[in-house]
Amino acid sequence: MALKRIHKELTELQRDPPPGCTAAPNGTDYFQWSGSIEGPPDTPYEGGLFNVKITFPANYPLSAPQISFTTTIFHPNVSQTGAICLDTLKRNWSAGLSI
Repeated sequence: MALKRIHKELTELQRDPPPGCTAAPNGTDYFQWSGSIEGPPDTPYEGGLFNVKITFPANYPLSAPQISFTTTIFHPNVSQTGAICLDTLKRNWSAGLSI
């Protein structure tokens, strides 16, 4: 179930990527992805490129993916280790959400 869903989401991301964002598997391991987010204009992050590591659990989409920044970023919702503190990625995750 997880791999089928991950393939579906990857196809959607390739067809219609969100502006300023990339995400794709690391080689043939579809449960480990790398991604990047461009700093939005008119913010302190403008001009930056911020890399993320995405790990899908075996029971995805029933459980949220683990996402963390691998690029140093200073933000109140990001720990010093890059972990993202966001309810949507924790207790408010829903199988209806996607990467």
